[in-house]
Amino acid sequence: MLEKYLTAEMIQFKQQAANWEEAIQFAAQPLVTHKIVEPAYVETMIENVKNFGPYIVLLPKFAMPHARPEDGVNQLGFSLLVLEQAVDFAEGKSANVFLVLAAPDKESHLSVLSELSIVLANQEKVDALASAKTYQEIMEII
Repeated sequence: MLEKYLTAEMIQFKQQAANWEEAIQFAAQPLVTHKIVEPAYVETMIENVKNFGPYIVLLPKFAMPHARPEDGVNQLGFSLLVLEQAVDFAEGKSANVFLVLAAPDKESHLSVLSELSIVLANQEKVDALASAKTYQEIMEII
């Protein structure tokens, strides 16, 4: 099911971002472009990290920026950014894989997250995501 949402236009590969804020902006851009989220959603994700710390860094190398449905989600969606160079967060955390979650309610995304958790439970797959360079590589991993 994850591949249904992570289409080629929802996945980006970049050399670097200036900081974690820019990484979140880059990562969310396909969702904004396709009107899955409003621009305010991106700003809320950034503000949440500023206010609550780097809770979005779920694993070494992997971050899942998100906010609440009422912060500007129009429909269920995911976008993925892979940076060649990781960006640093507070508390010594860093990430170069950013999977943005846009959930319009408290339940519609759960089956996709369940599938994602299988990928994230395997450190080799997380490492492979972090070094992926093409859409096809991402599809093979997930």
